[in-house]
Amino acid sequence: MSDDTETPGNTETLPLDSWHRRKGARMVLFAGYEMPIQFEGIVVEHNWVREQAGLFDVSHMGQVMVSGDKAAEELEKLLPGAIASLKPGRTRYSLLMAEDGGILDDLMVTNATPWIEGDEEEGTEGRWGEPAYYLVVNGATKWDDIAHLREHLDDDVTLTHMDDRALLALQGPNAATALNRVMRNVIDDMVFMDSVRYDFGEWPLRITRSGYTGEDGFEISVPEEFAESLADRLCAEIEVRPVGLGARDSLRLEAGLPLYGHDITTETDPVSADLGFALTKRRREEGGWMGHEAVARVLADGPQQKRVGLAIDGRMPAREGALVYSGDKQVGRVTSGGFSPTLERPIAMAYIDTGFTDEGTELEVEVRKKRLPAKVAALPFVPHRYHRGK
Repeated sequence: MSDDTETPGNTETLPLDSWHRRKGARMVLFAGYEMPIQFEGIVVEHNWVREQAGLFDVSHMGQVMVSGDKAAEELEKLLPGAIASLKPGRTRYSLLMAEDGGILDDLMVTNATPWIEGDEEEGTEGRWGEPAYYLVVNGATKWDDIAHLREHLDDDVTLTHMDDRALLALQGPNAATALNRVMRNVIDDMVFMDSVRYDFGEWPLRITRSGYTGEDGFEISVPEEFAESLADRLCAEIEVRPVGLGARDSLRLEAGLPLYGHDITTETDPVSADLGFALTKRRREEGGWMGHEAVARVLADGPQQKRVGLAIDGRMPAREGALVYSGDKQVGRVTSGGFSPTLERPIAMAYIDTGFTDEGTELEVEVRKKRLPAKVAALPFVPHRYHRGK
């Protein structure tokens, strides 16, 4: 395929690095970048997002555009979701699959095909432009993802790594109120998984109503030279405060959302990971995508383990790697865990043998050489509040 990407460099700072430090952020190394883990404190920031709106810098994520007449057809060779039927301005969660059925990455794909206005004087009508799909991939895997796409997409398709853009996530029940005050009438008709291209003055933005917290919110792609000004504009609203990676992790855990490299890896398949919804029915039946044969076998035979939630007694959280037992038998392993500020108790996600995955099943988790009582719990732990419309 044609390609205008570059090889990874040694850059370890984000466009908003100085802005974070001026705001008092404590910085940590994550996915090769210096990133803010907290500003005021993880619990304070977590609760603020649940009650108001938090601004996250997720510019470490990879932003990629795949364009060309065959773009949807080519992406469907690698993703198990229905890309060809995705309408312009709509977004879908999907997976980048390996041949053996493992998950190379999870991602968001948006049909970003532009609408070209007609000209009455010239007698031309409006029309859709060249098909284009906007992908947001995980920061830690973006270079491998780009290489994988470059290797497997046809030469007629163009891949553009949008490395000159920042990505901000505004999340929380008052995110829409704040954003509408800054950008009037832009998001009025948007529902969950809608995406629009919008020029805010001289800033060309892409705004998608989605996020990683379980709350209503928006991800805003902005040229990096305007990122600081946009962050200032948003944080000038009374509902908005900057929030770090720590609260992002506790929020997504409460929302039951998997984190790549922890809850999903190349060693896990979509069925075991409880991500069957990403396998569109037509594509699941027709196949034609990388890894389909291996995943079809798991669908037919049933998974040996399944990702579930665990509600743990007491106050001591179980972290990644903690072993799960039923009596003397080890039946699973924790992949994400922590203390839930919203529920005020420890919660975790774990892969558990399928005979022990029914909700309410009593198990034990080993933490610091102690066995803590736990029960299989439904995901999400905290209900999602996405804005789905009427």
